[in-house]
Amino acid sequence: MEVARKFWNHPMGPKTTHFWGPVFNWGFIIAGLLDMEKPPEKISRNMTIALVIYSTMFSRFAWMVNPRNYLLMTCHITNVTVQLNLLRRKYNYTPKASS
Repeated sequence: MEVARKFWNHPMGPKTTHFWGPVFNWGFIIAGLLDMEKPPEKISRNMTIALVIYSTMFSRFAWMVNPRNYLLMTCHITNVTVQLNLLRRKYNYTPKASS
């Protein structure tokens, strides 16, 4: 019970945005992983680049904020990885020649 109380009252615990922000940000990663099933021509280059920039900036923010928010940083680094993989798929795609 003491462990649960410490977690609940921790400065990064579930009573804070330091906890819930990263939890909900995992939605970006889930969406990106689901986009892996999309055909490459359906991947939005502009949106994917925007998400890479967004997550890169927030990774730095999570590192600089006091106390450091490792949960948020991990979330955004993972999102950068997923989005860069989507960009790789987009740029490696060669459309089939129409007959």
